[in-house]
Amino acid sequence: MTVPGLDARKPADERSATRSRVAAEAHTGRWLALPVLMAGTFLIVLDFFVVNVTIPSMQAGLHASSSAVEWVVAGYGLTFAVFLMSAGRLGDRIGRRRAFSGGLAVFVVASAACGLAPDARVLIGARLAQGVGAALISANVLSIIGVLYTGARRVRAITVYGMVMGAGAVGGQLAGGLLIEANIAGGGWRPIFLLNVPVGLAALALAPGLVPESRAQGAKRIDGVGMALVTLALTALVLPLVEGRQQGWPAWTWVSLGAAAILLCCLAIHQRWLAGRGGAPLLDPALFGTGTLRAGLVTQLSFWCGQAALFLVLALYLQDGRGLDPLRAGLVFAILAAGYLAASLRAPALTLRFGRDLITVGALCLASGDGALLAAVAHQGTGGPVWLLAPGLLLIGAGQGLCITPLTATVLSHTDPQRAGAVSGVLSTMQQLGNALGVAVTGLVFFGALAGGYADAFARSLMELACLAVAVAALARILPPPLQTRYPRLPS
Repeated sequence: MTVPGLDARKPADERSATRSRVAAEAHTGRWLALPVLMAGTFLIVLDFFVVNVTIPSMQAGLHASSSAVEWVVAGYGLTFAVFLMSAGRLGDRIGRRRAFSGGLAVFVVASAACGLAPDARVLIGARLAQGVGAALISANVLSIIGVLYTGARRVRAITVYGMVMGAGAVGGQLAGGLLIEANIAGGGWRPIFLLNVPVGLAALALAPGLVPESRAQGAKRIDGVGMALVTLALTALVLPLVEGRQQGWPAWTWVSLGAAAILLCCLAIHQRWLAGRGGAPLLDPALFGTGTLRAGLVTQLSFWCGQAALFLVLALYLQDGRGLDPLRAGLVFAILAAGYLAASLRAPALTLRFGRDLITVGALCLASGDGALLAAVAHQGTGGPVWLLAPGLLLIGAGQGLCITPLTATVLSHTDPQRAGAVSGVLSTMQQLGNALGVAVTGLVFFGALAGGYADAFARSLMELACLAVAVAALARILPPPLQTRYPRLPS
């Protein structure tokens, strides 16, 4: 077989050298696509975490209410979760690079709107739009990696993907503190969004030349009715949880919560009906036929309900309660990040040996960290040395590191390989939905207790989060045990 464009009459060694050169160029081209994909990934992860230490500055600058603060965080997770369900399918139909680029474009425009927002309403609307763009980017980055790379190359690409996500998560709070401290052009918190624009535009300009286009043959249609039902259902659920306390729980909040339950039932019925007709439901009912996946999804949702919520109330306690500036608050978050990094580096090997037991240990470590932080806050209130918070923060970070990767790996290890992609997508959706619901519920606790001071509000939030972590530890026991019948020796 000859390489197109080569003269078959050339000497064999010359043809071989040309083939090698073409293969090398193709190999290099594939790897040039990765920085573009990682730029998009870094932006959407960073933008979730960077907001935490800037919330007090935003609230003061825009004269925003407590519910508006919750929407800035929860709104991003909500639209991310909803559109993630169909973002990959859209890429299969119109082209994965096109969907990725479309997501980047939406994210860049929304970031500019966030940075220039004149009031809280515009900021919230722009954050909702950011979530849509983030969903398109996230789903299609993984699809493109799956198409471009195989074997060991795919493993390396996914490793880079994980490292970039970790860097965005770990560096988010510190980056936010540094940017606010720098006060670029007198913009205060606004540059954390505006700096997304040049990075996003650069990735957008490079994508057509470096990222190959790909589509799926026989791509499934997007379930528009399912999308509408899930959007209405989750909005009806989150809206009263965020707005109800501030408005005194009027009748519409209870009607909305009841409507959410009805809409979720309608969604389940529609998905079963569509699957029975041979259609392509948004959530394939067959995925929920096994106890392993059902247990995994409940555990995933419960775990992530505590993560974004903790970051939000910790940022408010550190800055509004203790009076730390954003940079010093970011450095406190770095203590938690250190615990996370230390544990997450060891988590993959430990998962192979202990499986669900590791998730239980991680969740109990997380609960212990909440308890240690609670003890420190109860002892010193909003005063005293900040280093007394360090033991609790380290334990919380370690608990997160021992849960995040092992939870996904444990569920996927007991999943039919033919459905691994769909299961991964549902797990990611549960992650973003958990972030949104967690902020809404913990926000109820925190802002409801704020009349007693920031220390009391933070302490009550920690009690709720500790109980949630214990529940995750219990739920992990429902997951299946490791596939190995005997524990292997850990690598040195």
